[in-house]
Amino acid sequence: MTQELWYFEDFQPGQVIEVGKVQVSEEEIMEFARRYDPQPFHVDRDHAAKTMGGVIASGWHTGSLMMRLIVDGVLNRTANLPSPGLDELRWIKPVRGGDTLSVRCVILSTRASASKPDRGVVTTSWEASNQHGELVATTKVICMVRLRSQA
Repeated sequence: MTQELWYFEDFQPGQVIEVGKVQVSEEEIMEFARRYDPQPFHVDRDHAAKTMGGVIASGWHTGSLMMRLIVDGVLNRTANLPSPGLDELRWIKPVRGGDTLSVRCVILSTRASASKPDRGVVTTSWEASNQHGELVATTKVICMVRLRSQA
């Protein structure tokens, strides 16, 4: 994929796009959680130490970090349309302050839309791993992408 904007035709099953990395701080984890997911193991160091071995990120925070990297590394470079959704969101391993997450997008399948000839469906897997190479979160996302011939 060398052109400026990526279209449906540029995505192939099995293709892997290494998206980027982000470091997560405990302060950021707690700030997000206080606002959106104030469970004790996200916002209370003492409780988290007793129950989880320390503060852990909300899964929604991890998903938001993945989303930001995917937007910057893939979606803003793609002739994409609004997505109909995602499936199989999994929070596999806790994310902690000091972790560096690496995100990649794997193209699982592509098919032309049966009802809208200007687009195709690209099914992807988003994978986030920590600095030890351990998978921490995954999800399958359905992307609608314009065909180059219809641009």
